[in-house]
Amino acid sequence: MTSVTSTATQSTASQPAPAPTFAVIPGAQVQQALDGREKQIVDLVEATYRLHGAGDSVNPPSYFLRFADRPKDRIIALPSSLGGPVRVDGLKWISSFPANVTAGLPRASAVLILNDHDTGYPFACLESSIISATRTAASAALAADWLTRTGRRPTRIGFFGTGLIARYIHTFLAGTGWTFDTIGAHDVSTDSAAGFCGYLREAGGAGQVVVHDSAEELIRSSDLVVFATIAGKPHVTDPAWFTHNPVVLHVSLRDLAPEILLGSANIVDDVEHCLKADTSPHLAEQLTGSRGFLDGTLNDVMTGRITLPTDRPVIFSPFGLGVLDLAVGKYVYDEVARAGHLRLIDDFFHELRRHG
Repeated sequence: MTSVTSTATQSTASQPAPAPTFAVIPGAQVQQALDGREKQIVDLVEATYRLHGAGDSVNPPSYFLRFADRPKDRIIALPSSLGGPVRVDGLKWISSFPANVTAGLPRASAVLILNDHDTGYPFACLESSIISATRTAASAALAADWLTRTGRRPTRIGFFGTGLIARYIHTFLAGTGWTFDTIGAHDVSTDSAAGFCGYLREAGGAGQVVVHDSAEELIRSSDLVVFATIAGKPHVTDPAWFTHNPVVLHVSLRDLAPEILLGSANIVDDVEHCLKADTSPHLAEQLTGSRGFLDGTLNDVMTGRITLPTDRPVIFSPFGLGVLDLAVGKYVYDEVARAGHLRLIDDFFHELRRHG
């Protein structure tokens, strides 16, 4: 069995480098490493946003693989590099096939490759749909905290879209101390809404759970609104639904018409990443011809560079950064390695001598 270490030392004339290792971490191990660690993961995501804001990361544009015969489907590559104490490079490869839902499968599936900082050798492949959902939910919980610090903490939350991401976001909110008097749910699928309500009952401490028949009813009755749908274009178009100035976690990115954003304070995770691929912020940019409607990034809020208004809705639109996947993936790797449970593939790298 090869060594567990992930960092290969550069070879010298007197001592060759040890053979690189390669581990495969399946979903069950990922889940075990993350279960019940909501507070630690939110702190990790916050630290990662701060590293990214300080320029200690490389997060190039995501690459979309689309199909002429399957226009609703896509596979996205998110390459990135993270510095700080993490020091890891890598790639998330995540597919989104909406028709999976009707077949009883999750919409998204993913793997994450981690590369050694010094040698570039990949040292792990992790099942990453759980990592992706985890970093998305941790980011949403972090934003909910920071975006409500200047006002009264919301006690009424509404989930527009009640699938896996909604469940993860609620789990992370509950795991970081949030409680709600009422939790609203709305979904085009009654089965999905019923399943989400079942999860809430099992989770306990949910307060009153209300299923809303209309989107307007859900939004108007919520101080914190979570959009977690698979919408490909805006379907919520009336700014009047938001006159009570809620905080909106626009996680699915394409639900809101540009006019709603233009009447709100807008926070993103990364400006260049979010204003592309026909997201609602991208459509607002195209409509106005400028980015003046953006107030800043979540890191700007955390560092005090901007102050949020209280007389408008506040919308957080996170495109999702690959560096967050790296940070959470490396956390999982370290936890599994610490427990001595890495599944190493011996001799994964075969040609390791330059001259045979």
